[in-house]
Amino acid sequence: MNNGSKCPVDHGSDSQHTQGMRSNYQWWPDNINVDILHQHDKKSNPMNGFDYRQEFQNLDYDALKKDLNDLMTDSQEWWPADYGHYGPFFIRMTWHAAGTYRTTDGRGGGGTGAQRFAPMNSWPDNGNLDKARRLLWPIKKKYGNQISWADLIILTGNVAIESMGGKTFGFGGGRPDIWAPEKDIFWGKETEWLANERYTGDRVLDQPLAAVQMGLIYVNPQGPDANPDPLKSAHDIRETFKRMAMNDYETVALTAGGHTFGKAHGAASEDHKGLEPEGAAIEEQGFGWTSDYENGVGRNTITSGIEGPWTANPTQWDNGYFETLYKYEWELKKSPAGAHQWHPIDQQPEDMAPDPEDPTKKVHTIMTTADMAMRMDPEYDKVSRHFLENPDELADAFARAWYKLLHRDMGPKRRYLGPEVPEEELIWQDPVPNGNTSYDVDSVRDQIKNSGLTIQELVETAWASASTYRHTDMRGGANGARIRLAPQKDWEVNKPHQLSKVLGVLEPIAESSGASVADVIVLAGCVGIEMASGQSVPFTPGRGDATQEHTDVESFGVLEPFSDGFRNYHNKDFTVNAENMLLDKAHLLELTAPEMTVLVGGLRSLGITANGAGNFSENNDTLNNDFFVNLLDMNVKWEPTGRNSYQGNDRSSGEAVRNATRADLVFGSNSQLRALAEVYAQDDSQEKFTHDFINAWVKVMNSDRFDLS
Repeated sequence: MNNGSKCPVDHGSDSQHTQGMRSNYQWWPDNINVDILHQHDKKSNPMNGFDYRQEFQNLDYDALKKDLNDLMTDSQEWWPADYGHYGPFFIRMTWHAAGTYRTTDGRGGGGTGAQRFAPMNSWPDNGNLDKARRLLWPIKKKYGNQISWADLIILTGNVAIESMGGKTFGFGGGRPDIWAPEKDIFWGKETEWLANERYTGDRVLDQPLAAVQMGLIYVNPQGPDANPDPLKSAHDIRETFKRMAMNDYETVALTAGGHTFGKAHGAASEDHKGLEPEGAAIEEQGFGWTSDYENGVGRNTITSGIEGPWTANPTQWDNGYFETLYKYEWELKKSPAGAHQWHPIDQQPEDMAPDPEDPTKKVHTIMTTADMAMRMDPEYDKVSRHFLENPDELADAFARAWYKLLHRDMGPKRRYLGPEVPEEELIWQDPVPNGNTSYDVDSVRDQIKNSGLTIQELVETAWASASTYRHTDMRGGANGARIRLAPQKDWEVNKPHQLSKVLGVLEPIAESSGASVADVIVLAGCVGIEMASGQSVPFTPGRGDATQEHTDVESFGVLEPFSDGFRNYHNKDFTVNAENMLLDKAHLLELTAPEMTVLVGGLRSLGITANGAGNFSENNDTLNNDFFVNLLDMNVKWEPTGRNSYQGNDRSSGEAVRNATRADLVFGSNSQLRALAEVYAQDDSQEKFTHDFINAWVKVMNSDRFDLS
């Protein structure tokens, strides 16, 4: 053997080195990947113990905005600004950071600075945005830890709009950075950029995806899979923007406002473009898409493949987008890069745009197929014509929609920091009034204990209320008590009949005591656990009660769990197994693997399980480790009775002794989860089990208490 030919370093499965060793999940791809519960471990964070929100308060905000404004026209030779102004470039950077947000699971968005990492830093749709972030580096270097990359990327888009005469609605800071890729986000199963394997039936987009192709932020500007059909493009736009939390009015405003500025780049064939940043050579130092066409920059830039500006004044806010869209008829053409785009027929010189390098030269404007959908789709056309005739309303609509785009994943308004946070509270921010903290908690606790409600009813109602929280966009949770409002009160998983009974008892207690219903629901769950464990459960009052008027029913509909492994609820067969959906739920709750494990075991012991499956305990009024003890009992042999149902038979007699789901059995089959289950099943672990369960329970109950952070 020639040892000199072998690389002595294990580069891992993600390396370009062919000698890299396969990971466990490449060998056994069907195993659940518990690693997603350990994302962003403190070992990857150079800022342990650092409070970014506190540091942000020391920021000289006005000086930062001035520096950003100056940057807009400080063109650099290595990446010159089109028309001498970087504003359109930075708007695209900001849009593509925030525009990854999707309502389906709250993932994506600009709230973490994830655009710095793979895969987003190398998506085809983010071509050349590596240069935008490098242009920002001197400012990030200057202000250091007082401004995160996440906040800087978002704020820069606002400043860009203002620098070109556009209107903004406000800015809220407070987004801490992550320090490693978010490998837990499912962006699609395709293995090639711009491939599409995410539709079924009549172009029904898979959950939880929002973008139409791998590596795109939202839609293909050339049309569905580059088919230049404006009406079919409208279908994609409507579905994608809906999953970005935008209605038709907001979608048209965003499209027009964003394309009022700048140009698309497709000066030559994409064969001239080099590899994306993650695949580029080491000497590129994180740059990607290096072009060998002419000088590769300015008017010779190749990014999307589409070529040309949308309006006659690409660095000025005006109504030129709609004026041009409706003034001319349009014909389908090809860009120099071969991309589909639309050109105005017989465009007049006064409606043409300047060349990006030489203002004395004129070029025709363009529209993409997605732009043409704003005129060709009947519903979009109505909104577009309205904005054409009401430019002041367009300015306001764009400002508000842009603000929503940038802040949709920030959680409630109380989390926003800085001098430009608007006074107005918007319905998409899920407003909740402040709660009362001065009532007699012990008196309420006694009333709950003597209410006649069972431990199971108390605990399950509190869990149903609090476990809607998802840390990805900080929506849901117990604060607001929206479990008593539409749509949550009618969700099947919440057992509406039982819920109505429980609320009928708890609401009068809240009214008579001065406590919020939200507080009483959570306190009731804590009382149930105290009754079952004999231990005290920490409780902090102060939650408020939301109203139906301030609850967007459609928006909250996306929070409905169709699978909740903690309650052993799985209402239909999904392509994804129940154990994977349990893992996803745990991740949304920001739980660790041990926290997920102990919560499942504890809830099972209290009879919190759909249809009785997974109820391994003889006494559901006691918080105990029976679930783990009996799950690991080698006297029981399991056999499937359906895709998500299993029967446990006594090995000696063959008698059926219990049943379970995949969300139960995974704690015995997966080696990592089994190791955790063994800890809690040990004879000396009852005290630890109770302690860990209560800590994890309190974490979930307080997950949306940002006032306690």
